[in-house]
Amino acid sequence: MIQKESRNSVRERRHARVRDRVSGTAETPRLVVFRSNKNIEAQIIDDVKGVTLCASSSAALKIKNGGNCEGAALVGKDLAEKAVKKGIKAVVFDRGGYQYHGRVAALADAARKGGLLF
Repeated sequence: MIQKESRNSVRERRHARVRDRVSGTAETPRLVVFRSNKNIEAQIIDDVKGVTLCASSSAALKIKNGGNCEGAALVGKDLAEKAVKKGIKAVVFDRGGYQYHGRVAALADAARKGGLLF
């Protein structure tokens, strides 16, 4: 009997394909998104050094409903503020294998409004 592959393993393979092409540097670090049912998280990573420069999540911000577009927008805004304080202006967006839709798009739009270029 053939076992069906889980959604998350398919997403991880898709993310691995994207990661072959997308990499963050000191000048343009990578903004990566992780989405769960209850929360959303985003980090800005310098892949050359292997260092997370700044991060934000709906759990850390104690957003009551971090699993919706409004929560994602607050995370994107918070991440953009932290990045601008650290002098980061431009990033490369890594959607983490998720569809650019809904919460992922809301986070990206809020980060752009907050001052990040991508």
